[in-house]
Amino acid sequence: MDEAVRMTSLIRLALVYLFLGCLLLGSGKHAELDQYWAKVSEAVRTGDLEAYRATCHPDGVLVSGGKSESELLSQALLRWGKEFADTRAGMMEARVEFRFGDRILGKDTAHETGIFLYSSRRKGEEWKKAYVHFEALLVKRKGKWLILMEFQKSVASEKEWKALSGN
Repeated sequence: MDEAVRMTSLIRLALVYLFLGCLLLGSGKHAELDQYWAKVSEAVRTGDLEAYRATCHPDGVLVSGGKSESELLSQALLRWGKEFADTRAGMMEARVEFRFGDRILGKDTAHETGIFLYSSRRKGEEWKKAYVHFEALLVKRKGKWLILMEFQKSVASEKEWKALSGN
């Protein structure tokens, strides 16, 4: 009887570990992309323009739905350079956070949709927040994820942001 109880306990424990392992593997599916977005966030937070540039494909494209415009990401980075420099110099603070509604992942490609929240403030000012619906197309080159296309589709609401779970 003791042996049967012991075996039942071991089987239950094994099932718990199996279940938890499956959960971890499922959440780990996007681990590399989560690391990619963390690098983007850190580059914005620290004002490191070169680190941000390193997350972009050399031929990357920025599409601005609200303006009905398209341009190379390298051109957008020239415009954004002052904010990066001001952040790096401590004249302003900036943050970007991402939440995803759909994440389609291939071996070396990914398409993600969601909302990003860009927050910034200059010294002595209140935080300004911009919620933006976006799509991102990424490619993996030499083991490194790079954004090939960022489509900033439209303004999102805080309510829509809160409806997305985070990842």
